Amino acid sequence: MHEVSHAQMVEQLRTLGVREGGVLLVHTSFKAVRPVEGGPPGLIEALRAALGPRGTLVMPTMTSGDTVFDPASTPTEGMGITAELFWRQPGVTRSTHPGGSFAAEGPHAADICRPQPLSPPHGPDSPVGWVHDLGGQILLLGVSHGENTTLHLAEALARVPYSVSHPCVVEVDGVASTVMIAETDHCCSRFPLADDWLRAGDLQREGTVGHAHARLCDSRTLVDVAVKQLTAEPLTFLCPQDAGCEQCDQARLSIGA
Repeated sequence: MHEVSHAQMVEQLRTLGVREGGVLLVHTSFKAVRPVEGGPPGLIEALRAALGPRGTLVMPTMTSGDTVFDPASTPTEGMGITAELFWRQPGVTRSTHPGGSFAAEGPHAADICRPQPLSPPHGPDSPVGWVHDLGGQILLLGVSHGENTTLHLAEALARVPYSVSHPCVVEVDGVASTVMIAETDHCCSRFPLADDWLRAGDLQREGTVGHAHARLCDSRTLVDVAVKQLTAEPLTFLCPQDAGCEQCDQARLSIGA
């Protein structure tokens, strides 16, 4: 495949609908985007250029939670090379949640990465919640809504009845201890239902960035649509009981526990 240039990526992002001066939360698989000029750092620079100097770029930098979290040194887990390189760059702020951290750069970075409660990690008082409050956009590059953390915000706002707790190491007064953090956890394989909901109302832009299929939507729009669905059927995102999905079965068992 041909290498997509910096200028071409910026044009692709702007054609897709990335707002200059806006807040943009990006989930990406660089394997789908490549080859592009400058590699992963080049993609980050293209995102910055599309947003302009008044824009704020945000990426997930979540970790395993099985060691004490240091926002200045703990590597991400499963977030991809782009996010891993982004949080390490000068001028980028990283939030301090021991398992569910995010990184941001731009005028709203400090607000988006401010301290949050341990639980829920992706509720209203969290980076995804604050991106939502700021009227931000969500960009999925080479990934589906299955990786879209903002749908957990919709679950929190809809008050879904399931909640699963996971151990996470935290440090209090210099002493490391393990605490259980409750969240609306499951396999997330039904999150891509959001494609149908958004497409039905022409509420999602789709195109190509680099070589990746890209989806762009407003955080508030996505949450509104998902909350409506979850209010009508709170277990929408859980696999059927006969599907043999251990994670969703665990979520079902938590109901009323």
